Amino acid sequence: MSLLSHHRWIPALALPLLACVPLACSGSGNDSKDDNARSENTSPSSQLSPADEMAFQAIVQHPTKDNCAEVAIGSARCLSKVRVDDQGQVQSFATPTSGFGPPDLISAYNIPSSGTSTGTIAIVDAYDDPTAEADLGVYRSNYGLSACTTANGCFKKVSQSGSTTTLPATDTGWAGEISLDLDMASAICPACKIVLVEANSASYADLGTAVNQAATQGATVISNSYGGTESSSNSNYDSLYYNHPGVAIFASSGDAGYSGGTQYPAAGANVIAVGGTSLTKSTTTSRGWVEKVWGSSTAGANGAGSGCSNYTTRPSWATAAASPNCSNKTVADVSAVADPNTGVAVYLTTGGSGWVVYGGTSAASPIVASIFALTGNGKATGSFIWSHTSSFYDSTSGTNYNGASASTGGKTCSVGTNNLCNGVTGFDAPTGWGSPNTAAILALAADAGTDGG
Repeated sequence: MSLLSHHRWIPALALPLLACVPLACSGSGNDSKDDNARSENTSPSSQLSPADEMAFQAIVQHPTKDNCAEVAIGSARCLSKVRVDDQGQVQSFATPTSGFGPPDLISAYNIPSSGTSTGTIAIVDAYDDPTAEADLGVYRSNYGLSACTTANGCFKKVSQSGSTTTLPATDTGWAGEISLDLDMASAICPACKIVLVEANSASYADLGTAVNQAATQGATVISNSYGGTESSSNSNYDSLYYNHPGVAIFASSGDAGYSGGTQYPAAGANVIAVGGTSLTKSTTTSRGWVEKVWGSSTAGANGAGSGCSNYTTRPSWATAAASPNCSNKTVADVSAVADPNTGVAVYLTTGGSGWVVYGGTSAASPIVASIFALTGNGKATGSFIWSHTSSFYDSTSGTNYNGASASTGGKTCSVGTNNLCNGVTGFDAPTGWGSPNTAAILALAADAGTDGG
């Protein structure tokens, strides 16, 4: 189905913004010479043009707060941040006057108006958002997207047991997370069906059970916008909950920068870890947009989570040359916009009162997951990204060091060229291989094989 019928505003987009970046679109994703060249992580972490650097410096820094509170080991928190006013209250607007909407995201991630697949995007979160469907309707209507409702079969909300009537208790923080996830899925793939699976609590047992339910519901991809401190239980959770061959599972990498440590389930063996970027328009790139690592070298600052897992071994398809500072799994694999200062517009009435601006790697996970559904790569594993690196927009600048001299996996990192906490040419932990170039990924569909990997 053509996206053109869903995105009535696409013709108004400037054509140069939909053009492929020459590097990202040259050759096939199986061109090992091109991909291996990007594995040399020796470049300094300052690769932006002066004009683009100035554009990033001009971005207004807004006060934000975490949507969900800190949790104990064995539970997870949602990884979203919302802009607040000077009194620390959620800043709401009558109209989406700030924050990127579908036209921006379609342009930034080079999503063409035709040749796309559809599927079922599963969103897994904790607790109930009683106004999820109604709020989603307002978001989609505002941007001219087709209705996605229970009545027309596009939207479904179930508990972790699969019930549509007996649902968990309401939590306003997680409700905001749910609105963010649903809106991002709609922005990227409006023709996809959406299944919202609500866990009874934020424990890994309940969230994991909800992931299993999402697979039972026929999900093409599963997005998990939550995380917590990884533990020796990683492998047990991997086998019980996050092992669904043929269904791509995505998870946010975290919002506390390098010092926050690697998060689970992003650090899981079977999960595609999604890091975060700052996104702004560019006058110097053919893409028309530019990204850098979301983060700061200021102690305690927010930023995309990254690091070296303490428990999960390096996957066989992840090359040591790309991540020489980590002998285990390196988080993340891929990325998308997460900086709340370059955040996305979201509509909600539970946990807010209208249009708000969200960020966090909670935004990045459903964006990337939806692109994989849209491009027909719902069976992919992380190996797909590592095998087709030239189909992703490389973020080559920025840091999420945030004052941590030593952190995840016992690995030290500081501002410079260490790719555990700095944006460099090729792979780096805060952004993985970069953000999806959707048109380039679509061009690989014929090469991806039946398993998408």
